Amino acid sequence: MSRFGVLADILEEWRAAFDARKVDEIVALFAEDVLFQGLSPQLLEGRARVRTYYENVPPGTTATVEVLHSRPVAADALAGFATVTFTEAAGTPLPVRLSVVAQHLDGAWRIRQYHVSRLSPAPAG
Repeated sequence: MSRFGVLADILEEWRAAFDARKVDEIVALFAEDVLFQGLSPQLLEGRARVRTYYENVPPGTTATVEVLHSRPVAADALAGFATVTFTEAAGTPLPVRLSVVAQHLDGAWRIRQYHVSRLSPAPAG
């Protein structure tokens, strides 16, 4: 297990499914009542809406994930941050900060809250 344990494991499963465009596997990582803020301005709730979101990701888009922080917030819940860089098939990178809350539900860890925000480019100089 990595230094960031459960969060790193969940996000690695997410990344592998995302890169392979396996929407069913991605959606299975989320809680039924997930709160989800992706790159679109719309706040989504629930797996069905998350499914539609991922079905509309442009083909060939991949992600790299670097977990930055993770800490327990309860016996069965954790929160953390990661930097995710999405790369479209054309090679254009889009770095974002991901904030996630996960909870152990029905025998498995599930993402309860997922929020990304775009990272600004570093200032020149």
